[in-house]
Amino acid sequence: MSADASPPSTAQTRAGRGIGVGLLLAAAGSVLFSGKAIVVKLAYRHEVDAETLLALRMIFALPFFLVALWWTSRNAAPLSGRDHLRLAVIGLLGYYAASYLDFLGLQFITAALERLILYLNPTLVLLMSALFLGRRILRLDWIALALCYAGIVAVFWHDLHLAGEQVALGALLVFGAALCYAAYLVLAGELVARVGAIRLTSYAMCVATGAVAVQFVLMRPIANLAASEPVLWLSAFNAVVCTVLPVFATMLAVARIGAAHTALAAMVGPVATIALGYVFLGEAIGVWQLAGTALVLAGVSVLTIRRSP
Repeated sequence: MSADASPPSTAQTRAGRGIGVGLLLAAAGSVLFSGKAIVVKLAYRHEVDAETLLALRMIFALPFFLVALWWTSRNAAPLSGRDHLRLAVIGLLGYYAASYLDFLGLQFITAALERLILYLNPTLVLLMSALFLGRRILRLDWIALALCYAGIVAVFWHDLHLAGEQVALGALLVFGAALCYAAYLVLAGELVARVGAIRLTSYAMCVATGAVAVQFVLMRPIANLAASEPVLWLSAFNAVVCTVLPVFATMLAVARIGAAHTALAAMVGPVATIALGYVFLGEAIGVWQLAGTALVLAGVSVLTIRRSP
């Protein structure tokens, strides 16, 4: 047997397994994140408002993020006043404003369109980086942007003809959520490496929970938290399975295989949303929807590969 045909070393085998586990974590995180839209739309069938639904989700998720924040802060460097301020801002943008706009938008559009709009995040980060950080947009980036937004227009047009003008309002609200989350990603850039992804995410989620609580007290009676049993179960499921687990799965995936490969593996998310929406919500699957999804995935894949090291 030649040297070239020798069996892989133990280190190579472990590296291969690590990559495989990382890809599985990334895909699982994306699918679980996608389930959020399905759960929210199922909860809306029980006559619950967006403010109550968001408050319940954050209440159920908060203990997990408090524990994660405590654990990651034990031996970490203390945060400066500037760090606390930046973390508060990105928490309000990325997990309060983005979540609230998303929950509002889901009252008017399909889960599939919602997931595709949110999946535009890489394009929005690119545009914000060009506008505010002076990053150059190359020809291939423009092609990727054109693919993504052509896909969104196709799906939007399909849903507009089926569901009427409310689709425009829902799409605008969810696009606002995507903008807020993209701003969070841009602002969090350097801070993530210094503070740590899980610590930053946990801190931001705790800040967002405080903002959601204030909003709920101002807008709704406390008695609304005593929601019907289906709403409580769906909210708990949304908090644990569609929020906490995918956050940590995605962070672990990034640690194993890097952000670019994690983003590529996460492309299963929009496809999973279409399938889950069909099964649990009875959402139609049309040619325009499939074509639009393919265009968005193609555009994001081009951007991800182009921007990866």
